[in-house]
Amino acid sequence: MVSLSTKLNLKVTQRQILTPGLVQMVSVLALNKLELKDMINEEMVENPVLDEYMDMVPTIDEIGAREEQRERESQATSAEEPAKTPEERDPFEEVDFGSFFNDYLDPGYRSHTELEAIEKPSFENFLAKPTTLTDHLSWQLGAMHMKADVAAAAELIIGNLNDDGYLPVSDEELLQQAIMPPLEEGGAPRPLFAAHALAEALEVVRQMDPMGVAARDLRECLLAQLKDLRRIHDDRGGEPDMPELLEDAIHIVDKHLGLLQNKQMREIGRALGKSQERVERCVALIRTLDPKPGLRYNVPETRLIEPDVAIFKQGDEYFVLMNDDDMPQLRLNPTYRKLLHRDGNEKEVRTYVKERYKSAIQLIKNIEQRKQTILKVCYAIVGRQKDFLDHGIDQLKPMMIKDVAEEIGVHPSTVSRAVANKYAHTPQGVFELRYFFSESVNGPEGEGTSLLILKRRVKKLIEDEDPARPLTDEQITHILQSQGIQVTRRTVAKYREDMRIPSTHQRRVKK
Repeated sequence: MVSLSTKLNLKVTQRQILTPGLVQMVSVLALNKLELKDMINEEMVENPVLDEYMDMVPTIDEIGAREEQRERESQATSAEEPAKTPEERDPFEEVDFGSFFNDYLDPGYRSHTELEAIEKPSFENFLAKPTTLTDHLSWQLGAMHMKADVAAAAELIIGNLNDDGYLPVSDEELLQQAIMPPLEEGGAPRPLFAAHALAEALEVVRQMDPMGVAARDLRECLLAQLKDLRRIHDDRGGEPDMPELLEDAIHIVDKHLGLLQNKQMREIGRALGKSQERVERCVALIRTLDPKPGLRYNVPETRLIEPDVAIFKQGDEYFVLMNDDDMPQLRLNPTYRKLLHRDGNEKEVRTYVKERYKSAIQLIKNIEQRKQTILKVCYAIVGRQKDFLDHGIDQLKPMMIKDVAEEIGVHPSTVSRAVANKYAHTPQGVFELRYFFSESVNGPEGEGTSLLILKRRVKKLIEDEDPARPLTDEQITHILQSQGIQVTRRTVAKYREDMRIPSTHQRRVKK
């Protein structure tokens, strides 16, 4: 006979923070200034270790001067104070929080003393129509090189996405939509693209930002985001057990999504042969994903925007300045560090405080990395668009996301996130950062002309035409070709339709 008895067992476990630093790094980079400000305020509420500087934030040079002063004072008093033994040394003293920002900044982007006297540009709020998911994806598509049939298929895919970012139609339906009427009476219908071009285009769209778009169901959407996190981790590194955690999370979404939706954690653990703690960590990671990535851009109402950076000129050189006005400047509250060594505190208290310090430092690093990534992208833009900054929009040069990504040593998706929904105050006005990226068309003497400039020329020709005798697409094509821009009539018609300009017949005004 089996006897029943009650026992008390103590189990010490180590738990990971619910939001991995890798996921936070990606999400922080995609935020604009106003969104980042809200996110920081929320983090300060949730994490007591985070605190805000109430005084004016010192410049990098001032921080360096203070550190030199501290070093001199430390050398002067070191002879009077006995050195601490290894047992007495506070482990947090090994982290030089005071010089954290001085060490973390890329030397190529530190502020110069001579810039301190320059008056910062006045940042004002602007009302702007929000970017839709279609706009955001079409812009990325326009900044890529691909075959015409693949581009046509990608445009059709983007046009069929719903508000959540999913693709609700099948490949067969898309191929049916791509069938065009015959060119002449009695001719056969002609497809814009074949099945292989559609498959290639689908992969192109699914690699765009936001990750997870063009999925046909929740499983595909979440898998795409998890695999993107795995790629980022492989490129940049991170927590040692993150690869295994990601693989388990991918397996859960791929094979056991139904169990996950029904919160059947024990069944998932049995299926994977993993502990309950491991399953909970995987689920916590999955919860950080976005099940409806399209909703981020499909906002119907106008929104308040504020420039994230200023691009200004001093002498013959342009500089980029982050707009940190009204942005909470974070620091680590030293009060909680005393809890680590106060007698009588339980181990759970010390563990909690250590985890909060780790989370706070990770957030500060991610915010600083966001800043440096945006600065690097902006300096790359400045290096390629000086003529635009000096003379205006007619001097805008073609620029590809891939080229900038290679220049600063990051993945193209990182550049896409860095410029999404962010604005720059320039000598020519306020522009969204993605505005500077545009594909090229063959221009004078074989040089590239920005697609935006070409569209402006088409629009200008139509605005200056005789209303009684409006220009045809063929005539506009010949005018542009005479100016050295190699473009076809079909391309001109497409750009005219993109700008919602009526056809020649519809524009004609009878006198």
